[in-house]
Amino acid sequence: MLWVPAAAALALVVLPVIGLLVRTDLTRLPALIVSGSSLTALRLSLETAVVSTAACVVFGVPLAVVLARSSFPGLRVLRAIVLLPLVLPPVVGGLALLYLLGRKGFLGYALSVAMGVQIPFTTTAVIIAQTFVAMPFLVVSLEGALRNAGDAYEQVAATLGAKPWTVFRRVTLPLLLPALGSGAVLSFARSLGEFGATITFAGSLEGVTRTLPLAVYTQAESDVDSAVALALMLIVVAVVVIAVARPRALEGNPS
Repeated sequence: MLWVPAAAALALVVLPVIGLLVRTDLTRLPALIVSGSSLTALRLSLETAVVSTAACVVFGVPLAVVLARSSFPGLRVLRAIVLLPLVLPPVVGGLALLYLLGRKGFLGYALSVAMGVQIPFTTTAVIIAQTFVAMPFLVVSLEGALRNAGDAYEQVAATLGAKPWTVFRRVTLPLLLPALGSGAVLSFARSLGEFGATITFAGSLEGVTRTLPLAVYTQAESDVDSAVALALMLIVVAVVVIAVARPRALEGNPS
């Protein structure tokens, strides 16, 4: 009985991809994929997604631990704010970043005056935008894993005299590894496909901020065949990343 809605759900995902394949000009496909602008956009997407994922791990792991292991007034509000990028339109997130770090933003103005640093419309802006929209995926995965695991092992380690950093490094972090791998893969995939916040905060400068999703959007206005080829490239890269990395990230995780 479940096969009917399952098939409908699968069709909803698969049929649009088939539509792209049907629309593709196979004779031009190789040339379009290996063009200089396409490879540049792909390289920039992969590089920024890797850096953004690393930033998500560095900042997201401590945040998830605090959300899962702390208890204080306003925790629910804090959690809602952390997860806000999941429900906000990416363009809104891009505008928020622009008015924070842009020339007229209070932090951006301070950076410009004090250090001469301009962040918007740079590769750094791409990384910040990707991290902003991708980090909640990691936090959700890790917080759920921590809550399911409980804190019994950590309490035993603390009772035996382990310092907080030792407890985190020797007990909490190993408990998080399966969920960390899964969350990192999701964050990388989300960073790879990020569009709205990036184009609003970083613009679309070839070789600097024009990632693969932005290249698809740009080409769609002038060369539909090129846009379709780039879209297929993005789909293939995303599928390969998820299919190869996600099962390994979940290995040993019964959930």
